Amino acid sequence: MIRAFHWLARTFFLALAVSAVCSSVAPASAAKIDDQFRTWLETDLWPDAKAQGVSKQTFDAAFADVKPNLKLPDLVMPGEKAKTPKKQHQAEFGSPGNYFAETTIGAVTSGGRARADRHAKTLAAVERKFGVPGEIILAIWGRESGFGAAKMPYDAFEVLGTKAFMATRKDMFRKEVLAALVIVQRGLASRDAMKSSWAGALGQPQFLPTSFLDHAVDFDGDGRADIWNSVADTLASIANYLVHYGWVKGRDWGFEVTVPESVSCALEGPDRGKKIADWGKMGISRVSGKPFPASELRGGGFLMMPAGRSGPAFIVTPNFYVLKEYNESDLYALFIGHGADRIAGGDKTFAGRWGKVGGLYRSDIAGLQKALEAKGYDVGGADGLPGFKTRRSIGDWQAKNGRAATCFPDTELVEALR
Repeated sequence: MIRAFHWLARTFFLALAVSAVCSSVAPASAAKIDDQFRTWLETDLWPDAKAQGVSKQTFDAAFADVKPNLKLPDLVMPGEKAKTPKKQHQAEFGSPGNYFAETTIGAVTSGGRARADRHAKTLAAVERKFGVPGEIILAIWGRESGFGAAKMPYDAFEVLGTKAFMATRKDMFRKEVLAALVIVQRGLASRDAMKSSWAGALGQPQFLPTSFLDHAVDFDGDGRADIWNSVADTLASIANYLVHYGWVKGRDWGFEVTVPESVSCALEGPDRGKKIADWGKMGISRVSGKPFPASELRGGGFLMMPAGRSGPAFIVTPNFYVLKEYNESDLYALFIGHGADRIAGGDKTFAGRWGKVGGLYRSDIAGLQKALEAKGYDVGGADGLPGFKTRRSIGDWQAKNGRAATCFPDTELVEALR
């Protein structure tokens, strides 16, 4: 389960630099790193594993023949400090609309619909117990692992061990590799079953090991939570995860809307919510022409415009931000919500069209963010990714400087703020 979109995006670009470093690592240097890794395992990691009830037999079996995988992203060579890769300026930020390629969302939609019938009884039972709609669960299942078809080619202990030893977020991965050891120690999964993604995520729901321990569910009644092979356990585990993070039973995830020019795009964000009825009074309406459901009117809603005025707009509910707990990305949560709507038989595409935005270098956006920070705006960090804090800061600056508020970076804006 991968929760940090900004981190994931960053590690892609770090991978470019890391690949260059790894390709130049001499055999003698690689051997030295291997030796340092084995020393770290025995003198640093093992005492913590032992304290968590892991036996030496389990520990040794987990790391038998494991060496650091220097091709993984987000690594820092021993003795070096983390650096922003020099090649970051070569990476272009594309349109948010690219995230919704029909080949991707169409596969989740068609696969979800087929499985909605195939697993109707299980999905109904999961929804009764947890209150999460089946189509939401199906959309996550499809997005995370292609409904279980995606191959997990990595050894989890190789990935997690490498990252705990030499990643920029070593503390996080230390917790995860210790959790992975506990999983095997308790007999919840065999050593051989511990295959993962490049980020160390496990099974069909793509849970990190701590999430497995906290949220995996035995729903088929065989006495063990098996997120690798059991569809019932997979579906219930996804639902249990969402409930833990606050899924509100009976509420939707959100609605595509039309936002009149009189409503500022800078009102976006989970900290600027209003009752959905109040958004309606401001002139915001659903694109379908239908009214907001009566059951939603008194509930909180939040404006979400992932491309500013250059793309579809949404009023989302707190459940949208629960979806972001699965992957910390507005676009991921929107993909899941939209995919779920389509699985349930909703509109095929967004009514709003994605404009011709993107094409900037990440360094350009980071420079824009730094310029806005210098003017006192909270952009959420100068990471080169235009999240909602950056988008609304852009809109506020544009309005204060007599410009039409678009709430999205472009070349003219980058130049104006240099």
